[in-house]
Amino acid sequence: MTTPTERLAELGLTLPAVATPAGSYIPAKASGSLVFTAGQVPFVDGKLARTGKVGAEVTAEEAKELAKICTLNALAAIDALVGLDNVKGVVKVVGFVASAPGFGGQPGVVNGASDLLGEVFGESGAHARSAVGVAELPIDAPVEVELVVEVA
Repeated sequence: MTTPTERLAELGLTLPAVATPAGSYIPAKASGSLVFTAGQVPFVDGKLARTGKVGAEVTAEEAKELAKICTLNALAAIDALVGLDNVKGVVKVVGFVASAPGFGGQPGVVNGASDLLGEVFGESGAHARSAVGVAELPIDAPVEVELVVEVA
């Protein structure tokens, strides 16, 4: 059986360093058998990969890729706390999309997160989800993703 870490490698992906919190919080917290991540924005090497509103400065396809980056950042926080290979399954994904007026494609954007989790965890990656359009996100990020996972 292939582990999540091995699947990431097969996909040609590596987990980034855990993003430094921008406020008074921690990247991830365990409670019982669950791990909750803080909302993760698409940081690459400590900088936002893109800024702006989805449906204006950022296309839906670009935002879908940004959701994938957010998810890799969330997985890095989980890995640092409990080890990625200890994840039994993904419970919930919440995706926030900074949306231009009239943009209604939030579910398609957050599919970037959901699809990656399916690739990494297989059937254990199936999860409940919310895809929410918002007017603004911190530091003008186009997308933010948070995860809840169950661990062994």
